[in-house]
Amino acid sequence: MLHKIFLTLTLAALTACSTPASLPAPSGLRIVSTTSLIGDVAQRVGGDHVTVRVLLPLGADPHAFEPRPQDVAALSDADVVLVNGFGLEETLALLLENANQVRVVSEGIEALPFAEQGEGGFDPHVWQDPNNVIVWARNIAKAFSSADPAHAEEFNANAEKYIAELTALDAWIVEQVAQIPEANRKLVTDHTDFAYFAARYGFEQIGAVIPSVSTGSAASAQELAALEDAIRLSGVKAIFVGATVSAEMSRRVAEDTGVQLVFLFTDSLSAVGAGAESYLELMRYNVNAIVEALK
Repeated sequence: MLHKIFLTLTLAALTACSTPASLPAPSGLRIVSTTSLIGDVAQRVGGDHVTVRVLLPLGADPHAFEPRPQDVAALSDADVVLVNGFGLEETLALLLENANQVRVVSEGIEALPFAEQGEGGFDPHVWQDPNNVIVWARNIAKAFSSADPAHAEEFNANAEKYIAELTALDAWIVEQVAQIPEANRKLVTDHTDFAYFAARYGFEQIGAVIPSVSTGSAASAQELAALEDAIRLSGVKAIFVGATVSAEMSRRVAEDTGVQLVFLFTDSLSAVGAGAESYLELMRYNVNAIVEALK
């Protein structure tokens, strides 16, 4: 009898230990952002009153990302969905049509047109200028305040604090770029994603290995030959490649022209320890790399 009681208690204890603990419920507003860049700004503005989930994994190319089944559930549960706009989330368009409270964080930004290869439309890479991320912060604070009026004052205070850091970042970039001789301020990138950076800080975009805002496009042999000629004629010192795209074609162009290949973080934050874990760190990392390559 005692043996049976002991066995019963033992089995009950083992069962209790093997039962997974329930996950803590998300606190505050449930936020979904399409990219890690937007998610980082959302967390800074929302603070302890939001739980942010990012759809695109770190390192994913937003131009080529295909949604997963779990993304549908995340969007349906979200209180606010934050998107970049200007066509960046084209592959997510159908999914986002059925989401509630979709807010375009780039609303109000004066977008740069993109007309290469007759594509038309606007360049979505607005975050390459910190002044545009200031617009993001204010739009996000507005969206959060509308969804949770009780914490509106905190959202706005968090946004203004972050905006002060973005303003300081912009001033720091101007100082760093001043180290580069004007004749060297020439950019060749893997795809056309640095227009806002070039416009703000006085760079000339000589060309791109993929002459498109989308990494899904491909350059013809004639286009690559023309780019290589332009690199040689203009004295370009480096080709800058984003960590989210294949570097194979860029590496070939760099080898053909004898210039260095420099990797940047462009469309996504980095993993922990890689130096670009937040938007502010990403911009500092990239600017340091650009200055080192071109000065």
